Amino acid sequence: MIQAKAFNDMFWHRVEGEHAKAETIGEFYAEYLAVADLPAEFYPETVQKVFQEWHLARGELQYQRRKIDPGAIHRTALLTVEGERDDICALGRTRAAQDLCSGIRASRKRHHVQPGVGHYGVFSGRRWANEICPVVRDFVYINR
Repeated sequence: MIQAKAFNDMFWHRVEGEHAKAETIGEFYAEYLAVADLPAEFYPETVQKVFQEWHLARGELQYQRRKIDPGAIHRTALLTVEGERDDICALGRTRAAQDLCSGIRASRKRHHVQPGVGHYGVFSGRRWANEICPVVRDFVYINR
């Protein structure tokens, strides 16, 4: 429904001669609806194995017949970011990576929940540029 309202708003902005407002909505959805260059099977397989069957959390996820062990990660820092209003990945699922990556020192871990942002807003748009990107930048700078 959100997309339908946005397209309706874009139409009325055009009718009212508010072309800049209509263009902003159009640019956002052009990027939002762009197709990624990944095999179609990637998405349902990832959802099934990681989110529905919890293969990673249970230590059963494999890549090229080798088990993936997040606890073996130790020479890096870990920043996890979640959107408060994420409708794709429920709040807390990304945070779980902090516990799974048990080999990383606590002082090199940070979790950030961005208020008022959905799934897509974590990765792009004004909130990304003005609020989330600085968190990422500062974390990288401190942990280099």
